[in-house]
Amino acid sequence: MSDIYETMYILRPDLGEEFTEQAIAKYQKILQDNGAENLETQHRGKRRLAYEIKRCREGVYIQMNYTGPRTMIAILERAMRLSEEVIRYLTVTQEVPKPKPEPAAAV
Repeated sequence: MSDIYETMYILRPDLGEEFTEQAIAKYQKILQDNGAENLETQHRGKRRLAYEIKRCREGVYIQMNYTGPRTMIAILERAMRLSEEVIRYLTVTQEVPKPKPEPAAAV
């Protein structure tokens, strides 16, 4: 069964535009190779962090929404954990509201 996921991650601000695009493509490829569908990526840009993380006061925020099997999350997060360019990441399962049944018409 495919669930809907959202992964938000923060890249180091000193990577430059070319390396940022390469990092985004790398994580998209990991997801696609492991069965992700409906992959939508949003580049949120460089923002100031609430507190310093790994000696960085700013970070480049990237958001990915996708569907797929639960097993791909561990593979993606392992790649991010071992990466030098990612300073934080978080994956959440999105709740999809179930359609309410139509009430039976009174006769």
